[in-house]
Amino acid sequence: MPLLLTLLVILLGLPSLVAVVALVRLTRLSRRVAALEAVLSRPAAGVAPSERAEAAPGARADRPGPMAPAQEAQEAREARETKGAREALTVDAWREADATERPPGEGRRRVWRGGLSRRLAAATRRARGAAARWLSEGNLPVKIGILVLFAGLAALIRHASTQGWLTLSVELRLAGIAALAVAALGLGWHQRQARRAFALSLQGGAIGVLLMVIFAAAQRFALLPLPLAFLLSAALVAGLGVLGVLQNALSLAVLGSLAGFLAPLWLARGPGDPLVLFGYYALLNLGIFAIAWVRHWRLLELLGFVATSAIATAWGVLEYAPAHFAVAQPFLALFFLLYLAIPILHARRGAETPSPRAAVRRLDGTLIFGTPLLAFGLQAALLEGERLPLALCALGVALLYALLAAGLIRRAPSRPLGEAHAALAMGFATLAIPLALSARVSAGLLAVEGAALVWLGLRQHRLLPRLAGLALQLVAGLTLLASLLFAWTPDTPVANAAFMAGVLVAGAGLVSAELLWRDGRRRWALGAFAWGLAGWLGIAAREIARHAPPSLADDWRLALLAVTGLALAERHRRRPATALAWGVAGGLLLAALLLGGALERALMAPLAGGPLAPWGFALMVALGYRQLQGLARHPEALVGEPLPPAAWAQGAWLAATPLFLSTLLLQPLPLNLAPAWQLAAALLPWLTLAVLLCRRPDWVLRPLVEPARAWRVSLATGVLLALALAWVALLPRPGDPYPLPWLPLANPLALAQWTTLLVAFQLWRGGLWPAAPARHATALLGGAAFLLLTVELLRGAHLAGGAPWSPAMLELGLVQTGLTLLWSLLGVIGWVLGSRRRQRTLWRLAALLMAVVLVKLVVVDRQHLGNLLGIASFIGYGLLCIGVGYLAPAPPRRQEETP
Repeated sequence: MPLLLTLLVILLGLPSLVAVVALVRLTRLSRRVAALEAVLSRPAAGVAPSERAEAAPGARADRPGPMAPAQEAQEAREARETKGAREALTVDAWREADATERPPGEGRRRVWRGGLSRRLAAATRRARGAAARWLSEGNLPVKIGILVLFAGLAALIRHASTQGWLTLSVELRLAGIAALAVAALGLGWHQRQARRAFALSLQGGAIGVLLMVIFAAAQRFALLPLPLAFLLSAALVAGLGVLGVLQNALSLAVLGSLAGFLAPLWLARGPGDPLVLFGYYALLNLGIFAIAWVRHWRLLELLGFVATSAIATAWGVLEYAPAHFAVAQPFLALFFLLYLAIPILHARRGAETPSPRAAVRRLDGTLIFGTPLLAFGLQAALLEGERLPLALCALGVALLYALLAAGLIRRAPSRPLGEAHAALAMGFATLAIPLALSARVSAGLLAVEGAALVWLGLRQHRLLPRLAGLALQLVAGLTLLASLLFAWTPDTPVANAAFMAGVLVAGAGLVSAELLWRDGRRRWALGAFAWGLAGWLGIAAREIARHAPPSLADDWRLALLAVTGLALAERHRRRPATALAWGVAGGLLLAALLLGGALERALMAPLAGGPLAPWGFALMVALGYRQLQGLARHPEALVGEPLPPAAWAQGAWLAATPLFLSTLLLQPLPLNLAPAWQLAAALLPWLTLAVLLCRRPDWVLRPLVEPARAWRVSLATGVLLALALAWVALLPRPGDPYPLPWLPLANPLALAQWTTLLVAFQLWRGGLWPAAPARHATALLGGAAFLLLTVELLRGAHLAGGAPWSPAMLELGLVQTGLTLLWSLLGVIGWVLGSRRRQRTLWRLAALLMAVVLVKLVVVDRQHLGNLLGIASFIGYGLLCIGVGYLAPAPPRRQEETP
């Protein structure tokens, strides 16, 4: 009884449904015919019906034959104008109706409110019109009969459901669903040409339903054995591919595949057997691969890739156990190989599109790059992070991609895919290095690979490989730096992994700089050159600090800078570059700083360390001269603002010799001499260099004699500044001349400082002072001489008079009397010279000094009037003032004249 009732419902319902569809289509067709007739029966705009009736017979009489083309075009133009006029009249009528309906005193309303009311009114009118047409047009009895039939069928279905007539077993339900799916599949195949979109969707849905039925029958209800279920699934997947290929139907393939991927997720009650699950998904992916063999359907391929990867990842996170490795590993390998092969199939098919741009557009980046990255990530999870197996896996994948790249690059259509595979091969080979080796070795190999990528990018004129190569070198350098900071292990000098890796990193940077410079990319080359040079100096300095004896560390550093600068200078000699010239200058400046540091240590603690070895200094001087010869060959190093690199290099090289000799002269001697002798001797190299610059510049400016004339003043200024610093540093020294007695102006420090002032005066007379200080040279030198005479008086009070060498000596009457007499004598001399030479400025300065001495007598020296020294101060000052009154009683009246 239930089965008969179901069949009755189907038999009654299907004809009714067909009748309803036919009535709807007939109604639409009749409505369109009526509208067309109404348009054709309307008169033209601007012509009265009577006029048209009068003109018609004449027109027919004059034109009995067929219409000419020009007349047809004219009538078509008039019809278009009539249509536009009719639409304009309709719009004007709407506007007038809207204006008459608006209340006169309402004013301006919001636009959206008026528009909404008009739309609602129009919708209401259309609904009333549609209802009226449905009741007045067509076959009204049939329409009413269909409605009554639907109501009866609905009541019959509800009654059968409440009475339990539709309760069926699982087998019958699945069989009924399968039968309906097969019928739908047959209907879709029958309608494949008449209604293509409907037929394809029906076929895809039917196959998806059949897949769900098979999986439910086998996994949920155990009605089918698993082998039979998988055979049926394979047959359906194969049928899906055949239907899709035969009909060239992407939608069919997508719908069926989507249903197939979702079937286990919908119907599974538990985890189930992973072998069954992955076997089922393997069949689905094989079907997608079979379709890709003959069709390039990117959407289907992406669906298979995304769905499989998502399901496999979720299963691995939630259900994977080491016992499942034997099942998961083959499926992962099959997944990787299938989606690796699909882009290759499309690339080989690309021979029909020889254009390189079209070949690039055919590439699917998601499959090309996503497949290896996802597969390797899942492989790492399967291997649980074991480094050596992962390294071997990465190396194998790199070898596979390299072989594929070698075959694909040979053909023009597949060359873009071959280049992508080459990049992946390089990437996986790079990944295998840190997985298999230590951080330091990995850093070196990564740097070499980065240099190779830079070379490849320049050769192919591509930006991405160049950026990747430079980024890889940066990663290598940071990796090496991290390993050096956090892993201190004893190693052999030079022959250790850290030094070798550093050399590789630095060498890769310098090679990249050379390649970029030859290609004309100067800014990129400058960055790579600075990176490589810094890496080399850093790793070599680390080796010196770790393995060289402390007493020879600076000598090895000097040798390192000298050899590095020589290499840069020789490269500049053959291929000049400004960056190389600045590199040479920077190396010589660093060498000068090292020698200056050694001099500073000798001054602060003479006994702390030994002197520099002569071989380090000699190597630096000899190789430095060769570097200057290399800079002299090309004008790139000889021009620049404010000073060219050659000027800095020559200044540093000239300063090296006095720095070394001064350090050597400050070392402890076997002779029993006071430190003043060594301090005075340490000034002699600088004084000699200053005199040679002033008197014999050709001797010291070689090999840059001619260009150095432009910066000779700058070199002399540097030497003068060094002498000034040394002169000021000697002022606080007591200057004990042991073993000789102290003599005024004839002790070692006084001789050295007075010689310094004399040399500074000669430099000024020779025009070797900077412009700004040169305008005040006499004042500067006179003030320095006054200060030195004052210090000499204090040294005499300490060494000959027994006064302590400290600020407390200023409290002694002997010191104050000596200062009063000395300053008074200097003031008198200044007064007399200013008056005789008619130099008003000198006379005023002397007068100011005498005023200072007078204030000193009143404030300080009056405390010592109780002893002979205080009395001598007052008497001496008075006698000197009397002498001035006799020799120069008044300031000169004429203008001062400069000597």
